[in-house]
Formats: sequence, C-alpha cells, structure tokens
Amino acid sequence: MSLYNFNDILKIAQERDFKAIGSFNLHCIEMLPAFFKAAKNTHSPLMIQISTGTAEYLGYRLLVDAVCSLADSENVPTCLHLDHCSDLTAIKTAMDAGFSSVMYDGSHLGLKENIDNTQIVVKMAHARNITVEGELGAIGGSEDGKSIAAENICFTTVEDAKRFVDETQVDMLAVSIGTVHGLYTGKAQIQHQRLQDISAATGIPLVLHGGTGVSDDDMRKAVTEGINKVNVGTEMNVQWVDKCKTTFEKGKVNDSVRKFLIPANHAVTNVLMEKIALFK
Repeated sequence: MSLYNFNDILKIAQERDFKAIGSFNLHCIEMLPAFFKAAKNTHSPLMIQISTGTAEYLGYRLLVDAVCSLADSENVPTCLHLDHCSDLTAIKTAMDAGFSSVMYDGSHLGLKENIDNTQIVVKMAHARNITVEGELGAIGGSEDGKSIAAENICFTTVEDAKRFVDETQVDMLAVSIGTVHGLYTGKAQIQHQRLQDISAATGIPLVLHGGTGVSDDDMRKAVTEGINKVNVGTEMNVQWVDKCKTTFEKGKVNDSVRKFLIPANHAVTNVLMEKIALFK
C-alpha cells in the first residue's frame, strides 16, 4: 500500500466521521505494531510522525519500508510525517526515502526568513505530492532535545498566520495557542478564541502540538475550532518506558526480549485508542 499525504489521510478520516487525525510520535521500531493495532481497533487511518533524531537512529528508508509493509498487511491508510525539522538537507532525505509529509520548523526565525525557507520546502514537496506543515509562534516545553522556556513562549497572531499561509501555501499550520511540548503532569490552557480567529483567517488545517497536556474537554472543543491534526508523543513514551521498567526488573536475563516489550506495546495501543476517540 502506498503512503498517503496529509490532505488525503485527513479526507479519509473525515469520511469516517473524525474531525481531526492524531499524529503519533514513533520513538522506536518496537512500538510500530501497537500503532497499527490501535488504528484497526478504532477504524481510523493512521498518521505516524518521526523526529529527525529517531529517523537518524533507525534510518529513513527502514522507517518507510516498515510502515509501508504494515500499512499493506493491516490494510490501514497511513501517512508518514517528518516532525519538527529545520534542516533542509534532512527534509530532502526524508522526501527521497518516501516520507509522504514533512514539517519545516522555522518558528525560531524571523517571520520573513521563516516564510522564505518554508517556500523552498513547499516547492520541493508539492512537486512530489508531499504535504508540508509550517509553524508560527514559539510553543513552550521540550521535544527531541530542543527546549523553549516559559518566558520565551510566543503566541501565534492572526495577522502573521494569514500572511504566512498566503505566502507559503503550506498545507497545515502549527500554532502556539497555549499548549506545551512534553507536558505530562499538568494541563495546558488553550486560547480558544485565538484558535478560532486564526482558523477563520487562514482557512487551512491547523495543528495542535503538545497534545499530551490537553484535557479531554479542551481537545474535543479544539477539533471543532479548526484543529485537524493533533500531535501526541510524550504520553506514549512515558507509558512505554514505565511498562518496560517494570517488566525488565521482574524478568530474567534469558527471557525473550519480546516478553518485556509486549506489555509496553499494549499500553501504547491503549493511549492511541483513548486519544483517537477524542477526535470524533
């Protein structure tokens, strides 16, 4: 089965009565079957996103081959997305390997430079039917070794969002509206009016980063206000590592490794299913 880009996978999700699609961070190859199990159990298409760190660790082509193989055998429409990448060379590597969607993250740059670089990525990607996510504003927290302190959080403005979308022609836009990367113990305070205003001004799918730290009620509301892609990563990683710690501590050195990993994958499947249910 060929991979779907974001626009096509969102269309399938909407045909199945989902308002948004979850984009779930794959932290290691052992997690992959758990993602597909959750998608099958919920009759949802699947969007898997990869950090550049994970892509370099596992290999871009290995990820494409593994995801394509499971998408075909499990009959699950799947999109493979490169997340939070500021390196144009890495983005091209992902495209060449077969990723169907990419994100150029120029949120740390001035608006004009962010627009200029995003335009380069859009031109490369759209020629191959690959979708592009851009980002405006600074979302707090930590992800893949990059951190933004609370005092440096910068919320996305309606004016900048409209200009950015008009000039870049991105397929989706990640916005800073109160969520935080890596937030697990607390809950974010989403600025719903800001979200609604940005959605009305841009008219394209908006992306919610830091989905782990969003309350269920806020999530259900956000997907009716223009959020069509929800990133979730921390919660799966926390659950997977917690289960592995328990099983490895209780296991014997000559036990099959799969016995340590199966409970962790069950936990990941449950997290995905709980999140997917919020997007209806």
